[in-house]
Amino acid sequence: MKKPMVMKMQRSVQWAAAAVLVAGLLRPTEAFAIGDPSKFVVAQLQYRGGNWSPRPTASKRLMWEVIKRTSVDAALDSISVRSEDPAMFTHPFLYMTGDEEFEPFTEQEVANLRLFLNSGGTLLADDAASTPGQGFDKSFRQLVARLFPDKPLAALPADHAVFNSFYLLDQAYGRTLTSPNIEGISLANYTPLIYCQNDLGGAWARDNLGNWEYEVVPGGERQREMSFRLGVNIVIYALTVDYKKDQVHSPFIKERRGL
Repeated sequence: MKKPMVMKMQRSVQWAAAAVLVAGLLRPTEAFAIGDPSKFVVAQLQYRGGNWSPRPTASKRLMWEVIKRTSVDAALDSISVRSEDPAMFTHPFLYMTGDEEFEPFTEQEVANLRLFLNSGGTLLADDAASTPGQGFDKSFRQLVARLFPDKPLAALPADHAVFNSFYLLDQAYGRTLTSPNIEGISLANYTPLIYCQNDLGGAWARDNLGNWEYEVVPGGERQREMSFRLGVNIVIYALTVDYKKDQVHSPFIKERRGL
């Protein structure tokens, strides 16, 4: 499995580098220095206003599980990037979360993020407050409407690769079960923007003493485990897209799902 993961990451970085160079955001000499595709790194999107890092330990704990459960060579520590910074294009995976409304992105920031998503990058957004129509959810939906005016967020179907890229899942999970759906924006055969309203980070977060930072409701520890499985699936999907649909076990997956 490791080979297609690395290939997808390398392609994402190369596509993004080419797009940034064409857009004039980097000088030619800088484009050749973009990224180190040897490790998977979570780049957390930093923005103005609100609270861009409400679960500071979450991504590290997810990467711990990714390393333990899969063959992905990942870095435990995340980095923070801003959408106006060309450094965003050095990492094919962005994580955006929050629990409050945030300031609107500038036109340039929107254009940069759209370019990132159109160039093979993946954005996972996570509402840490789990409050539909308010706070982060309200601001994020407004941002998505500017990113893709003609493509509203939509629930991903049950046979989407994000539900079976590594584990076989049937719904969204997180610290809460506010929504059973994972929403996304799909472009051709890929979904570069993935949105969860259930506070995945809250289910992942664990302090340095090994204690879980937040209670998971209503399903307790089983729900927490499923939240990790969903996180692993999203990482694998970001690295491999939907290669499993071309594999011999695809009919078995469909049979298990009753499709």
